[in-house]
Amino acid sequence: MFKRLLSSALIFGMAAIAPPAFANNCAPREGLIEQLQDSYSESLSAAGLQNSQNTDTVIEVWSSDDTGTFTVLVTHPTGISCVVASGKNYFEVPRPKVLPGVAS
Repeated sequence: MFKRLLSSALIFGMAAIAPPAFANNCAPREGLIEQLQDSYSESLSAAGLQNSQNTDTVIEVWSSDDTGTFTVLVTHPTGISCVVASGKNYFEVPRPKVLPGVAS
């Protein structure tokens, strides 16, 4: 009985004090944006609304032609943004021109 009680206490105690896995990648949006602009010369390149979760989130792609870096953020309605990807050698793919009246 004592072993079960001790095991349960240890498991729940560790779970209670353990930080979320993504906590280091999340911060208030304003601070992250300021850092992206100041440190990496990135600006907003694309964004969209993601509604596949319980709450809607905004997906943002920030990039810089000067540094070649990019960052993908997920912003929650609470104002907290999380960095989900970042990297180098960012490039844009040009959209093909579609002529009116011509089947694609």
